[in-house]
Amino acid sequence: MLNEDIKNILPMTSQVNDEGILEIGGCNLEEISNYYGTPLYIYDENTIRNICKEFVNEFKESYPNSHISYSSKAFSSPYLTKILEEENLGIDVVSGGELSVLQHSKFPSNKVNFHGNNKSYEELKQSVDWNIETITLDSFDEISLLNKIASELSKNQKVLIRVSPSVDPKTHILTTTGTLDSKFGFPIETGQAEEAIKLTTKMSNLDLQGIHFHLGSPIFETEPYVLAINYVLEFAHQQRKNGLNLKIFNPGGGFAVSYTSMDKTPPTVKEYANAISETIIKKCDELSLPKPHLIVEPGRSIVARSGVAIYKIGSIKNIPGVRKYVSIDGGMGDNIRPALYQSKYSIFHVTRILEKPTEKVTVVGKFCESGDILSNESLLPKLKYGDLIISATSGAYNIAMSSNYNMYCRPTIIIVNNGNHKVIKRRETHEDLLSHFV
Repeated sequence: MLNEDIKNILPMTSQVNDEGILEIGGCNLEEISNYYGTPLYIYDENTIRNICKEFVNEFKESYPNSHISYSSKAFSSPYLTKILEEENLGIDVVSGGELSVLQHSKFPSNKVNFHGNNKSYEELKQSVDWNIETITLDSFDEISLLNKIASELSKNQKVLIRVSPSVDPKTHILTTTGTLDSKFGFPIETGQAEEAIKLTTKMSNLDLQGIHFHLGSPIFETEPYVLAINYVLEFAHQQRKNGLNLKIFNPGGGFAVSYTSMDKTPPTVKEYANAISETIIKKCDELSLPKPHLIVEPGRSIVARSGVAIYKIGSIKNIPGVRKYVSIDGGMGDNIRPALYQSKYSIFHVTRILEKPTEKVTVVGKFCESGDILSNESLLPKLKYGDLIISATSGAYNIAMSSNYNMYCRPTIIIVNNGNHKVIKRRETHEDLLSHFV
């Protein structure tokens, strides 16, 4: 049996069979790794659906007029889009490419929001032309540009204003977005957020619906949300004089997940929901503000736990008294986060996950970079060439941030459910890489 620490960072359907081999979604990981080859990314459909339901139910219970909008930058695919639609989630996009995935999937355009600090003319036109529900404005130039595009298309576009509440959520410096010194949002304390509202309300083809902010990710406390919500709602109350009728209030996402058993345990979805909802209700009552439609944007917390990466062990280099390097057939090309953010991952042996670890190893990728390290100090059973290892909690950002560095062919992605497995993105080939050159 898997202990609780391991179970909580693996997909919900994870179990060990009689041969001691890890299974997910009723599928033997050794068998499907041999079938598809490695590196291989596996998503568990059951876990995705259960987490979607948890977010919808917990926020509806604490704030009935609420809506969950998945942040697709964490991972985007047509198959996932269909799941999210069936689970009654909306979707946030940050590029024309992510928007095109939704268009290809025939996702309802009235459940889509477009974020981003530098949306192009083409992306904004694509959004308005497709009758997207809302666009979150992030600069003065964008306000004027979007109004021009909406006018040209004879549309009246609903918009939100993204503000910066200057609340530090104590995340990694590269993933903090709600402070004053950020490329995202109109700062409140400088007066620019007020100017943005004044300008937007004067635009003939823009319909200002409300306010958005995002503090960063991952946030392991509820207090930053409480502080920011109180501050932003005070601002919204003041801006009624400038024509702001707060119909929509969006405090973003950033909800944390555990990547290792050593991580601080994040709040539950219920705890996040209660803290956000109770703060909005209390503050709106205090300010005599009508309670707005609440939208939250989980991304990582929807898909991170549902996904795992499987690698095959290649060369093993032992430097006595220094370190033992274990090389895998993937690395920073499919998971840049350890090199970029110093992110930590839990590594397990696929066929000996219940076996007591006997050695401490550094798991490294195959890329021509000394910084291509997946895990510095993993405790594992004694490894040999050809063994399979799994990197848990790999469903968010790994694939979304992957690259063709060293002309690497990005891996196959499959989804598993009740013993069935299906490719949702095939492995790239050398021909794919060469096809872009002219």
